[in-house]
Amino acid sequence: MYLKNLTVLGFKSFADKTSLNFQPGVTAIVGPNGCGKSNVSDAIRWVLGEQSAKALRGGEMADCIFNGTDGRKPLGMAEVSLTIGDVEEDQLTAAGVEVGFNEVTVTRRVFRDGGSEYFINKTACRLKDIQQLFMGTGVGRTSYSVMAQGNITQLLSSKPEDRRMVFEEAAGITKFKAQKKESLRKLEHTDQNLVRVEDLIREVKRQIGSLQRQAGKARRYKQIAQELQHLDTQLARHQFDVLQAEITERQNKAEELRNGN
Repeated sequence: MYLKNLTVLGFKSFADKTSLNFQPGVTAIVGPNGCGKSNVSDAIRWVLGEQSAKALRGGEMADCIFNGTDGRKPLGMAEVSLTIGDVEEDQLTAAGVEVGFNEVTVTRRVFRDGGSEYFINKTACRLKDIQQLFMGTGVGRTSYSVMAQGNITQLLSSKPEDRRMVFEEAAGITKFKAQKKESLRKLEHTDQNLVRVEDLIREVKRQIGSLQRQAGKARRYKQIAQELQHLDTQLARHQFDVLQAEITERQNKAEELRNGN
């Protein structure tokens, strides 16, 4: 993996589109104080996902946009594109990049309203995708490959725990630790979902018990109602037979009385 090209537009002092091609070997950027040498390294850190405006020597992210001069109007957007060559296939897969070659161009844009966009090979992506692309390669906003002014002294005087992060990045295990952290987070989220599911199962079981009791009562009510209907039918039939017999008896008596007269 090597740095092939850096294209800057509207970033800090780069009002016009500026493209830097990095040739094999050592590339040095020289110039007087205040000419914008540090802005080149800031642009690299920024396109790799730097989120701290303070780390870019600014107060807010909008300070990264060209703010204008006496003879030029300020711009409303800053854009930086970084082209990397010889990217390993494993890194491309981790970032979800599907290309038939191993050259990747990462682009970042920021607008004055605070909006930002990320692209990998001109395809919109997330900051997380860019971080996964460079994780464990030594390239990144906080990796050892980009050292700002004072970082070396700070690294030498830092605590062992802080230096350990640099060694882990150099050893290429940072991405595995990040994957472990992400997996543990997903496991914790899954455990929380399981607890919630268990609560739902208990609630459903309680409701099932109540519904089963209600269903039992409904079945007994239906059975008793059928028995009551059967008994009402038998009683009505019995009353009908009694009345019918009484009517027949009285008709016979009435007939006898008429014959007797």
